[in-house]
Amino acid sequence: MSSVAKKRKKHFLITAGGTREYIDPVRFISNESSGKMGYALAAAAQAVGHKVTLISASDMQPPVGIEFVGVVSATEMFTAVKKFFTGCDCLIMAAAVADYMPTRPCKMKIRKSTNDLTLKLKPTADILAWAVKHKHERRATSDRPRFIVGFALEDKNLRTGAEKKLTAKKLDMIIANTPESIAADQTAVQIKIPNGHWLKLPTASKRNIARRVVQLIDEETLHKK
Repeated sequence: MSSVAKKRKKHFLITAGGTREYIDPVRFISNESSGKMGYALAAAAQAVGHKVTLISASDMQPPVGIEFVGVVSATEMFTAVKKFFTGCDCLIMAAAVADYMPTRPCKMKIRKSTNDLTLKLKPTADILAWAVKHKHERRATSDRPRFIVGFALEDKNLRTGAEKKLTAKKLDMIIANTPESIAADQTAVQIKIPNGHWLKLPTASKRNIARRVVQLIDEETLHKK
């Protein structure tokens, strides 16, 4: 990375972990995301001098010196992203946000019975879509558009599914991986920007993958107007 890129410090807003959508006070819908990738990205961005705000639904210990915001549900994560989005230069949505939430969570524990139980679910807010819609809003520190990065977890047709998300959501970068990366210490990813070629990063520690991702973001935003 060039010395010029190193001097241009940014505010990274990063999400991590899998949200919990409560059915009743003791039961919830969630996923197996550990938050390791999001935490590695936060540490990597901080290591090269960027300011970092980490919004996390994970129970992991956050890196020292990083602004940390703990959340539980998709709704709480969306509220936190909107709060800190105004001052950020780059949003990385590494969190595995639930796609659905109970329409009416029960206030009391649901008692077991011999009857079938039907849960009515509704879609959660699309945080990435909201961020892209507001990426050009001016802020005090810069009039550049924010750089928006999304993740795509695909169990088949990896590049096809990820590129569809990149285009449909009008992202600046998509990072694609497979279910094998969930909760693992190592991962392999494929990265693409609009009108660019796919970049395949072979299996490595999430820490090393995160360093490369932050480097790529710095390179992409160096001359981006």
